[in-house]
Amino acid sequence: MLDQHPPAAGTARLPARPARPGQIMAALDLGTNNCRLLIARQSGSGFQVIDAFSRIVRLGEGVSQSGLLTPEAMDRTVDALKVCASKMQRRGVSLARAVATEACRRAANGAGFVDRVKDEAGIDLEIITSGEEARLAFSGCMPLLTADFPHAIVFDIGGGSTELGWLSLKPGQAPRIVAWHSMPLGVVTLTEEFGIEAPADMNRLDFYEAMVDKVSDHLAPFAQAIGAHRLIASRQVQILGTSGTVTTLAGIKQGLQRYDRALVDGSYLNYGDVEKISNRLAGQNCAERSQVPCVGLDRCDLVVSGCAILTAICRQWPVGQLRVADRGVREGILMSLMTGEPARHHYRPHLAPVAAAPVPAAPVPAAPAPAAAVPPASVATVEIASEIA
Repeated sequence: MLDQHPPAAGTARLPARPARPGQIMAALDLGTNNCRLLIARQSGSGFQVIDAFSRIVRLGEGVSQSGLLTPEAMDRTVDALKVCASKMQRRGVSLARAVATEACRRAANGAGFVDRVKDEAGIDLEIITSGEEARLAFSGCMPLLTADFPHAIVFDIGGGSTELGWLSLKPGQAPRIVAWHSMPLGVVTLTEEFGIEAPADMNRLDFYEAMVDKVSDHLAPFAQAIGAHRLIASRQVQILGTSGTVTTLAGIKQGLQRYDRALVDGSYLNYGDVEKISNRLAGQNCAERSQVPCVGLDRCDLVVSGCAILTAICRQWPVGQLRVADRGVREGILMSLMTGEPARHHYRPHLAPVAAAPVPAAPVPAAPAPAAAVPPASVATVEIASEIA
């Protein structure tokens, strides 16, 4: 749920002025599964990446079950953040923003972990709301949207949650986020609920389809709210996905022996290939998946959950082809730093949840509800959020 309380006075951490020409900027995204850093130099109307870092830290390991960050996960993450701090110091970073997402939002000890990071790594980590996470992820991906379609569905499959957006594109204007939805299922949380492997008495593909069904139930309220199916039928909708799952499947489809961002970012995946590759991975055990190029030991235990989320999205919105983005929150942060856009939607823990506002009239004629039953209790998780555009 989006925290709809305004940020407390003095919490904004982005500058009031845009980055200076040539200024060195850093964007750090600490998710449930990964710690990612980009360091870039402001260059005209864009930026030039001069350094990067990514490490799987699994900060959110067990949070969905215990509600706490474990000591081991915090130790791993602090070690990675110390590497990030060293890189930022060595590169002369003078403008930075570091954000933490679902794991720290969920964990009762998330705020204490932020204090530890400040003390031990010297990084001022900011826990952001799901709304701010969605805005940053979508803005980082927007350059890959094409003006050939007036509407877009954009999604980011994370470790602890999946962010989805419904965007409007008009000639000569920046894409506008009309609605967004934060689904509390990511590759880590779904794996923790179902397990890495199917039970001995269950067929692997049946096990996989049960995961897909679980995700589909969570997607149905958002699908009904945005009413995109008539527009999809008239070929007015594009779909763009960013996540390790999407980029991994794109690498497998291209037959890459080693992942290559330059070949994957901006490429396309047909839905038929998503189903084919996902079913193949779901039919293997973890050891077999670890031998698949672009999967390996780091992703073999989580990739099937990611495939289940991706497959459910593709089945819910049958566009037929999705564009692949190896970019997201970090790029969105860098763009905000360049423009001096103020931070917003800070997470404020321990507040009573705010009920979602009634869903206003859809921006397009409402489509018939999808065949899947919509759980009434889930409709309140849908946010119509033009205010974050």
